[in-house]
Amino acid sequence: MTMSASGVPALAHSEITVPASQAMVALLGVEDQFLRLIESVYHDADILVRGNKITISGSAEVVGQLDILFAEMLAVLRTGQGLTAESVERSISLLRSGARPTEVLTANILSNRGRTIRPKTLNQKRYVDAIDENTIVFGIGPAGTGKTYLAVAKAVQALQAKRINRIVLTRPAVEAGERLGFLPGTLSEKIDPYLRPLYDALHDMIDPDSIPRLITSGTIEVAPLAYMRGRTLNDAFIILDEAQNTTAEQMKMFLTRLGFGSTMVVTGDVTQVDLPGGATSGLRVVSEILEGVDDVAFCRLNSHDVVRHNLVGRIVEAYERYDSSRDQ
Repeated sequence: MTMSASGVPALAHSEITVPASQAMVALLGVEDQFLRLIESVYHDADILVRGNKITISGSAEVVGQLDILFAEMLAVLRTGQGLTAESVERSISLLRSGARPTEVLTANILSNRGRTIRPKTLNQKRYVDAIDENTIVFGIGPAGTGKTYLAVAKAVQALQAKRINRIVLTRPAVEAGERLGFLPGTLSEKIDPYLRPLYDALHDMIDPDSIPRLITSGTIEVAPLAYMRGRTLNDAFIILDEAQNTTAEQMKMFLTRLGFGSTMVVTGDVTQVDLPGGATSGLRVVSEILEGVDDVAFCRLNSHDVVRHNLVGRIVEAYERYDSSRDQ
């Protein structure tokens, strides 16, 4: 830290010129909403806006961070994306963790009906990159961290690019013992509630009218885990969701379905095991068995990667603190 002759930390100064008045409004937000958000985090800095110039004063470290932050926000705007309070908050968080916001927030996976799907946190970007670089990827973390959603997006991207011929989405039906038999309707109607989250993700990424046709043709298959037994899946993108509810035997059965030209993504939350009778989760066991195996990646997400309502992240953190206190 640079000190003045009196021993007080020396102030640093920086001036940023924004190219156009329209860009200044987009950069700072309506009624300076984004500027106030930045000031609430960097409260020890003095940020002055005049015309198309932003002047920053404060410690050298803070001024350096704010220089990079505004440059990154302008870079995002140049891609044609608009800024939101959420994206500004995530940019600050990414910058403080040592990552460049543009490397994460502009990494588009696919677009549909005017909506672009992309990672929103550093761990999500690492997860997406791991799917590109490995044959089998495990995405482990709490609800709302985008484990399944991003995996489905990568599957649809691979299908559209013709790198695979089909998508296979599967989940264990934990309630598939006695209670499933008492549900009304056909087998398809009975298992549908377990597979609904996968359908919901697909509807965000593919024209809903085309989904029945793709399912009928076998291009997309959504089925319970039990339907995977005895098969070899070639040229497919296979996703196993809610994998914490597999037994060790089911996990082995699933992983050995892998065929040539295929990618597997296994997602789950080891803190939410619903297996009856205290059975050991296959997701917990497999991390001990396959950790370090070549072409297999384990990506762990946490409460900081929750991209649902902000309160969801705080709820997850509260439960993590509670669980830690019980383990001590």
